[in-house]
Amino acid sequence: MIRCIIIEDQPPAQRVLQKYIGEMNSLELKATFADALKAMDYLKTEAVDLIFLDIHLPKISGIDFLKALNNKPHVILTTAFSEYALESYEYHVTDYLLKPFSFERFVMAVSKVPVGNVHTSSVETDVERKTIPEVIFIKSGYEHLKIAVADIFYIQSEADYTEIYTADKKHLTSHSLRYWLQQLPLGQFAQVHKSYIVNTRQIVKVSGKSIVFNKETFVPIGRAFKEGFVEKYLK
Repeated sequence: MIRCIIIEDQPPAQRVLQKYIGEMNSLELKATFADALKAMDYLKTEAVDLIFLDIHLPKISGIDFLKALNNKPHVILTTAFSEYALESYEYHVTDYLLKPFSFERFVMAVSKVPVGNVHTSSVETDVERKTIPEVIFIKSGYEHLKIAVADIFYIQSEADYTEIYTADKKHLTSHSLRYWLQQLPLGQFAQVHKSYIVNTRQIVKVSGKSIVFNKETFVPIGRAFKEGFVEKYLK
């Protein structure tokens, strides 16, 4: 999980970022600040992995904040002014989002944050993920059913619950999609849509905007996730 904060003084822009962050299972929003000085105080005692930073801020600018920041986490700048782009990259920012930006462009920026290198203790390493059992247990009534991880085709989010699909069954769970992203083996399972995680080892083919598991089982690929999925799994 990538822990992040927002530093943005305009409420409408704050709401857009909060909405976009809420759509991504890999992000956890820890706080929102209207000025950089308050964010500095917060960072003295709290560690984060990513900052969404506006340039035009009260008291001190986003650029001055970058200059003063020690032990910088990853930074994605958000601004309505393109003339600061070149200067900002001198401070090794991860990306530069020019307002107004789409959710697809936001996802592209976040995908540049190297999850394996974030400093938060809540992010599991590859070694830790390898210790995950080959089976999972889900609660069904008064019983706990065992499901082999290898047998899972995909997991679909439905409102406040998820459904795990295998070749011939589906199992209802109370866990979120985010929970399964954290629990399932790294590299084997991938989020391809805001509502779907797939087992890449069960994929038969990728056809256009769909992932095919067998003659009757298809999962859509969301526009925001397609580039990352193709880059990691289809090249």
